[in-house]
Amino acid sequence: MFERFTVIPSIDLKGGEVVRMVHGELSRTTVYSRDPAAVARAFERDGAEIIHIVDIDGAVAGAPHNLDSLRAIRAVVKCALEVSGGLRTIADVRAVAAAGADYVSIGSAAVLNPGLLRDACAELPGRVFGSLDVRDGRVAVKGWVEATGAVPVDLLERFRDAGVAAAIVTDIGRDGTERGVDSAHAALALRADGLRVIVSGGVANLADIRLIGASFGQGVAGVIVGRALYESRFTLAQAMALAREP
Repeated sequence: MFERFTVIPSIDLKGGEVVRMVHGELSRTTVYSRDPAAVARAFERDGAEIIHIVDIDGAVAGAPHNLDSLRAIRAVVKCALEVSGGLRTIADVRAVAAAGADYVSIGSAAVLNPGLLRDACAELPGRVFGSLDVRDGRVAVKGWVEATGAVPVDLLERFRDAGVAAAIVTDIGRDGTERGVDSAHAALALRADGLRVIVSGGVANLADIRLIGASFGQGVAGVIVGRALYESRFTLAQAMALAREP
């Protein structure tokens, strides 16, 4: 995985439906599909090698809530699935892996319970991502609801020390807005010192894909795309073709 720049489509799950939020606000949610498996199948047809799945209910509640949807997706696609949201105990990590996740992402627990991150990396070597959600220069937790005093660079160091396979860095202020990628935010990946970073938040067009892809080989492994695909700004197939250009 990540031998080349990777475009990763996102499926955010809330109540078993595929949704997108703006700025991570639950009150600003749009439902795009009531069939997550069909969405995943379409992404795979367009060339997806890995799909980013976020259990929004789980992130807020602190325990996985959309395992049935995850199982339904796993039943119809062969591509890799990376799952985040509500993973606060090793039992949660095991449950998500058993339901079909090839990779799990740990965010809030990396701040609130660093031991879990280390335990998960030991139990699932090469299959754990760190998830870093940034709002106004600070790390946010619990489904982006709570801000912390932690700064991104410190958490990236924690990820690296634990042995994560990659780190997802999300710009909450741009997530779901299609305002374009913040180049300063993306540059955070270049400070990760050997850690593979996946950039998320704000992708609006193919130019953003090109911008992020230009940093491949300097720490950036891929980019997550959500609303722009659901709003048909471009297709995943187009983004994949661009990512494969020399």
